[in-house]
Amino acid sequence: MEVRIQAIHFDATEKLQDFIQKKVAKLEKYCDDIKKVEVSLKVVKPETAMNKEAGLKVTAMGNEFFAEKVSDTFEESVDVCVEALTKQLTKSKEKLRGK
Repeated sequence: MEVRIQAIHFDATEKLQDFIQKKVAKLEKYCDDIKKVEVSLKVVKPETAMNKEAGLKVTAMGNEFFAEKVSDTFEESVDVCVEALTKQLTKSKEKLRGK
């Protein structure tokens, strides 16, 4: 699985990148056919709370799954996105099994 992290208009710390890698790796439990994960991080409206936006795009099972969240921290945003993608992947897998 290829993971690409793109920090827009800032440099993501090593710690943040490791955190993202760890969280994204958990998605493999729900789908073993993940080809690529693209993570984009950006600060929206600086100088306000709730301004860290994370978007995760997962390419798996011939489809693309996407989640985007704005929170106080990038870690929190990534967390919520991974949860949302977990649900999406699980649902999609169940649909495939149902056919």
